[in-house]
Order: sequence, then structure tokens, then C-alpha cells
Amino acid sequence: MKIAFLHYHLKTGGVTTVLKQQVIALKDRCEILVLTGDRADTDLPCHVLEIPGLEYDHPDIPSPSSKAVAERILEALSHMWPGGCDLLHIHNPTLAKNQHFLGCIKQLKASETILFLQIHDFAEDGRPGVYSQEPYPADCHYGVINNRDRRILLETGLTPSGVHLIPNAVHPLPLGTGNFPDGLVLYPVRAIRRKNIGEAILLSMFLGPDQYLGITQPPNSQQDMESFQDWQAFVKENRLRVQFNMGQQHDFADLVGGASSMITTSISEGFGFSFLEPWTARKMLRGRRVKGICKDFEENGLCLDSLYDTLEVPLEWFQTNDFFQTWQRTVLHAAKNYHYSIDPESIRQYITLLTGGGVIDFGVLNERFQRQIILYLLSRPEAKAQLAIRNPQLIFPVPEEGVGKIIENNRRVVTAHYGMEMYGEQLLSIYKKVVHRPVRQRVDKQILVNAFFDLDRFSLLKWGAYEG
Repeated sequence: MKIAFLHYHLKTGGVTTVLKQQVIALKDRCEILVLTGDRADTDLPCHVLEIPGLEYDHPDIPSPSSKAVAERILEALSHMWPGGCDLLHIHNPTLAKNQHFLGCIKQLKASETILFLQIHDFAEDGRPGVYSQEPYPADCHYGVINNRDRRILLETGLTPSGVHLIPNAVHPLPLGTGNFPDGLVLYPVRAIRRKNIGEAILLSMFLGPDQYLGITQPPNSQQDMESFQDWQAFVKENRLRVQFNMGQQHDFADLVGGASSMITTSISEGFGFSFLEPWTARKMLRGRRVKGICKDFEENGLCLDSLYDTLEVPLEWFQTNDFFQTWQRTVLHAAKNYHYSIDPESIRQYITLLTGGGVIDFGVLNERFQRQIILYLLSRPEAKAQLAIRNPQLIFPVPEEGVGKIIENNRRVVTAHYGMEMYGEQLLSIYKKVVHRPVRQRVDKQILVNAFFDLDRFSLLKWGAYEG
């Protein structure tokens, strides 16, 4: 088959990693071309062509029209394959990081190019800055990376034959021979806000006396950097056992090899590599489960009993009235951004649900309230024991009997269900369906907004601006 891939850029990141995996999985089976707005320094074993106007919008640089960009894409496809390509695989087509991108896709659709639109991230999922009011492309096949997203797209009006599940492939983590003290507990993450760095810092307080937490990378974006720098200052001021930027100071393979275990505290994931990768390095994983994402893994046999769904903290440990006002203000602001209808009484009812039993999930809070709780724990030693009784999975015990079996089981599950060989076969199978089975369908965007605007798990880290 003749397959072209298209994405805004090839800079280091999750989508670029997936695109690279797809190219590698298919390079011996298909003719491949990658089209991008910025090839960066990513090396791919195929033809790569930059198309001006595909990259993210720049405030000071005028963007070419959607028609002009579409014409450039069609010209590139025609030059590569005079008879045309079999399929154009477009990554993250619904994010308005390029104001002309949706229009460009519609131009391509009108040219009768067969499109496969793979969604990794939804703008409706707490990303109002990249949300577009335009309709999403109709009569195209869509791809998703988990069953939660597939279910949501079916609810929006897409057909079962027009939505394809293609979980990401997982490469085993590299294992170096780094000379680290035995106590390194690794959070291999770029420390953006939704990775819930405050909760990782709280977990560090429950490590063994010779253990410490290592966080690998700083964020890229300015909106996350301020939060990150404030956490660095907080950790230093309070002498907590946390080291930042370890991935900039040490080889990643050495960090993995030297870690006694790993954690994840993220409140939101697209695919969830952090729940799969540790087992490939035979490392135990602890921390927070993202239920909608982890369900797929557990149905395939992955054991995640070491994780918790919520981390309950008493309301009296932080400024509750201030939180209620902040949460309500954030909900109303988000609802306005998405044209989502909600009344104040419903908000009050949800606050009651969130704070049932006099506790709230730590992951719902933003950095300001999380810091208040950590300071409370530091000032009252008895509070730490109280929190551990309420949340027993906070304790990181010495490896207990049965851990080895869990690690080996999970390593086998990851290898069997998320390996590269299976990934290539799944892609080819989906492509054949896309090429031979035209669909008539469209996304109801209001239903999509409703599906993600879930006040049961509305976190200020995800939906609210950083407050310092």
C-alpha cells in the first residue's frame, strides 16, 4: 500500500513517537511518505517533506489559506505517486493548533483523497485553547487509541464500522547500569500540570527513609513552567526528598536501571504509556490509576492493584471556602468556553458530591490547595499517619511476596498485546477497511463536549489556569 502520514510537526513528543512507531511498523510492508510543517530533528526511515502552513500557528507570521496548503499536500502526493496514494493518515486533526487545518482537511476530502483521522487528544477534554467551533470532517474514518474514546465517538453519531481502535505500541524501556543509591523512585515524565506534580511530591513523604523521588524532565510550555518552578522552590524550601530534571543530568537508561520502582500521579492520559512501560523494565509501579484509560489494560490481564483511584484528604486541612469559590468559577468559565449549559444549583450539587464524607480527592485540587495540604502534613506528624490509614496504598513497602509474579505477569501482557509486530498487522487491517468501506457519518460536537465535561472528576489542574 502507498501510505502518507501527516502531522503538524515532528518535534519530540507523544504523537511524534507514535507516528515514528507506525512508520517503523510498516516500512517493510508499504511505500511511505511523511508530510509535516516542521521536521525538527526527528530521523525517520522514509521520505519526509515539509509543507509550509502545516505547522502550529505563529502570532507574528501570516498563515497560508487552507486551500493553498491542501494544494501543496496534493502536489506532494502526486509527485511521490503519480497515480495517487491509497490513504492519507492524519494525526490529531481536530485540534485547532493551526487555524486552517480543519479547512485543509475538508479540501483534501473534496479531492477524493481517502483519509484516516487518528485522534490522540480531544480539544473538548479540558483544552479550550485549541477548540474550534467548526464542524469536524464528515464521512471520514476515525481512529482512537482507547476504548473510552471509541465509546464517546460512537455516542456522537459515528458508526461502529467508521471508528477504529488502534492502541499504541510499547517499546521496552532501556536498561542502563547507572550507579544510583537503591532508593531512587522514578517518575519518568515531563512535568506538565496534568501530571499532578504536587501529588508526586506528597507521595515522596511516604517513601522509606533511604528513598527519594526523581522527576525526569521539565515542561516545555510557559503555561506549565511557572507551576513547575514554584514546585521546585517549594521542595527546596521544605527540604523534601525530591530531585527535578534528572533526565537532563543522567542518561535515561541509567535512571531506569537504577530505579527501585516507578510512580505515576497523572490525572489525565490519552493512551497511558506510564501504566505499561515500567513493567518492560521489570519495575513495580505505584501511584494513581486513571480509570477510563486503565480499564483496557486490565481487561487484557494487566494487574494494577498497586494503584489507587483517589487520594482522599480531609477538608479541614486546606482553605475549603476558597476552594469552593475557585472550583465554581472555573466550572462556569470552562462552560462558557465550550458553550456548555450548566446552572449554579447543579454546581453546588456536584461540590456536595466531591466533598462527601468530609474528604476530597487530592487530584481535584490545584497547586495552591495542594501546597496547603503538604504544609499541614509537615507541621503535624500525626496527620501523616492519619492520611496513610485512610489511603493505605500511600505506603511504599519493601518488595513483598508476590511482587515478582505481578511484574512478570504484567511484562508478558505488555509484550503480548502492545508489541510492534501486532501493531503493524493492526494498522494494515484498519487501512484495508478504510480504503474499501466508505462511511457516511459525522460528529455531533455538543455530545462530544457533554461527554468530556464531567464534573464528577473536574480537576482544577486540568481545567483551571495556574494561580501561583
